[in-house]
Amino acid sequence: MIPFSKPAITGNEIKYANEAMSKGKLSGDHDFTRMCNSWIEKQTRTRKAFLTTSCTHALEMAALLTDIKDGDEVIMPSYTFVSTANAFVLRGARIVFVDIMPDTMNMDEKLIEQAITDRTRAIVPVHYAGVGCEMDTIMRIARKHNLFVIEDAAQGMMCTYKGMALGAIGDIGTFSFHETKNYTCGEGGAILVNDERFVKRAEIIREKGTNRSQFFRGEVDKYNWQDVGSSWLPSDINAAFLFAQLEMADKITDNRLKSWNLYHERLRSLEEKGCLELPKVPVECNHNGHMYFIKLNNLVERTDAINYLKEKGISAMFHYVPLHSSKAGLRFGRFCGEDKFTTKESERLLRLPLYYGLSTDDINFVCDKIKAFLKR
Repeated sequence: MIPFSKPAITGNEIKYANEAMSKGKLSGDHDFTRMCNSWIEKQTRTRKAFLTTSCTHALEMAALLTDIKDGDEVIMPSYTFVSTANAFVLRGARIVFVDIMPDTMNMDEKLIEQAITDRTRAIVPVHYAGVGCEMDTIMRIARKHNLFVIEDAAQGMMCTYKGMALGAIGDIGTFSFHETKNYTCGEGGAILVNDERFVKRAEIIREKGTNRSQFFRGEVDKYNWQDVGSSWLPSDINAAFLFAQLEMADKITDNRLKSWNLYHERLRSLEEKGCLELPKVPVECNHNGHMYFIKLNNLVERTDAINYLKEKGISAMFHYVPLHSSKAGLRFGRFCGEDKFTTKESERLLRLPLYYGLSTDDINFVCDKIKAFLKR
């Protein structure tokens, strides 16, 4: 069986985890956590980065920092993971979904303004497969209407839009280090605070609403309860594991891009014949090889392809079921305008195996079986 995904192991994960344990510093915000924060800040040029226990929690922090309240509206694509919406629903917001672009599967920035009302507080672009949304337009709309921009860059670390790191363009950005992501510690995430106004408060709400970090830096003589918050610090063991991956981030990215490009080369002839569609990456975007997908004709053909590939020992996956069509999506949100592409394109999309260390032989095997399926 060729698995759909495997977590990267680069060599120093256990060594660094043992080092953290030997110091007796197992909780959050010790040496490896600080090194990860600094690495992300340097890589993305963000004002401040904080590791979190997940990208979900980073989004929940973002909702708190932007003071989302009951009755507010937040604009986002429906084609995303539930955490993108949940973070704001937890604060009482109503989600306003807009349609996607069929080429990138990202939010259609041309539809955002018609979704804005006097209750709108934020726009949440989701950089699908690490391919950047049209951030110039999104930022221009946000500034015109005095809205926050919170980037869900869960899949977008080491990716850029016009040379700017994804996650570091809006007011706040979020990363994921889940097992399925390019760089992982099993479960983890990060929040990128790009607006100086939020830096101090982000540190407080991440640390259970206390100024404990200021106390450990010697800035106050004791710490106490300052604000709402929760415990969103990962263990330093998790951070140690992650730091080993960050040190090798360029190597991981290069390896995944090599696999992505090989898929693209081997399957191009099928697109030229009109048998399927391949991913599109705008010239202003650099991605990280997080995902390779194809689009088949319809839901029935995709289902048949999944079953056929499984019979051949290949694990291929569909992706998100659009949130606006779900029970909770109907309860907590509404779709603005016409669902021209979201449902249709989501039903066609099929993700192929892609992970660090995937062999050329396995990629060739997958491509051969896709060709055999379509020929059949």
